[in-house]
Amino acid sequence: MSIIMAPSLLAADFSKLDEEIQKVESAGAEYLHLDVMDGHLVPNISFGIPVIQSLRKKSQMVFDAHLMISEPHKYIEAFAKAGADIITIHVESDSNIDETLDLIHSLGKKAGLALNPDAELSRAIPYFDKIDMLLIMSVYAGFGGQKYIMDVNDKISEARRLLGPDFDIQVDGGIYLHNLHVPVSAGANVIVAGSAVFGSEDAAQAVRDFKAVTI
Repeated sequence: MSIIMAPSLLAADFSKLDEEIQKVESAGAEYLHLDVMDGHLVPNISFGIPVIQSLRKKSQMVFDAHLMISEPHKYIEAFAKAGADIITIHVESDSNIDETLDLIHSLGKKAGLALNPDAELSRAIPYFDKIDMLLIMSVYAGFGGQKYIMDVNDKISEARRLLGPDFDIQVDGGIYLHNLHVPVSAGANVIVAGSAVFGSEDAAQAVRDFKAVTI
């Protein structure tokens, strides 16, 4: 089967988002990865609900909202209303994880759980029956353009073993075409790529090249 491509909007040219999104969607990208940062859980601030709400009118892609925020439970309903299809929270957040995942599902959305590179997989295992996707960060959340951290591969492999062949395991950070085989070989099937797509000369071709890789 093919990987699921999730280009990260954070790396796009914000002066022409409509055009950028159209390129990757027409090339076959299934997800649009939306990195929402609050300056607390991670040392950066990105975009929020108004941007997602505006873009929802422009695309049929799955909106994959990655909430790098300290208290995601306060904003789940707003992100759901804005058009997010998958809402992923961090195990490192200050929210009650069980209650927040339940809230996401109660709003008819898929729930994801994210782990930073230094977070043990054991922290996510208690929630495996409540999530639709596991996001394993291969860089530290908060900034684009970082180098892939090879130490996360064992975590990906163990997650695949525990979750089975059909569960969505997403990997985010430092992934390019030349090292795509690394997370894919470890067991990832949903690939987030920012700089490798929107930072390339041809974002559409970059998506097609990623999609040509089978797993």
